[in-house]
Amino acid sequence: MELFGVVVMAFWAMLPAYIPNNAAVLAGGGRPIDGGRTLGDSRLLGDGKTWRGTLVGWLAGAVLAVGLNTLESGASDVLGVDLPTFPLAVALALPLGAMLGDIGASFLKRRSGRERGAPFPGVDQLDFVIGALSLALLADALASLSWFADTFTLPVLAAVLVMTPLLHVSTNALAYVLGLKDEPW
Repeated sequence: MELFGVVVMAFWAMLPAYIPNNAAVLAGGGRPIDGGRTLGDSRLLGDGKTWRGTLVGWLAGAVLAVGLNTLESGASDVLGVDLPTFPLAVALALPLGAMLGDIGASFLKRRSGRERGAPFPGVDQLDFVIGALSLALLADALASLSWFADTFTLPVLAAVLVMTPLLHVSTNALAYVLGLKDEPW
């Protein structure tokens, strides 16, 4: 598969994981997941990780995956790339894993003494990718599918690892400019 096909495949396969955190920002607010609890002298997660944001983010990613399934045939024809459809287990796992990866990074931020919104280079850009890919791989294995290996080949994984930080930085900067985020990272 040539570079164009690899990049298109990587973007398509990761869209259900890219959308949840953006949806969570838009729907955020509400009760924090940690309920205000602390570990030592800092919050477990902080006010930025809420039940509503997590649920809305997960559902937005899952609905997107189902929507992409309906568009797959036409998109594959137009783009000239054989795009995958998302099995239900993967359609649920990718966005949930993205949200869990982000929650895990928040926990690590608090443990490292970083405040909410403080940059955590590398972790901020790839936490949700690691969560999404890990949970999708697990769901794929539990459902005895071969979707993960067929979709996330080494070139596609490499493209995900290169393009995700670029997308993350640019979308966060845009959200900051639009007043949706308090910091541009």
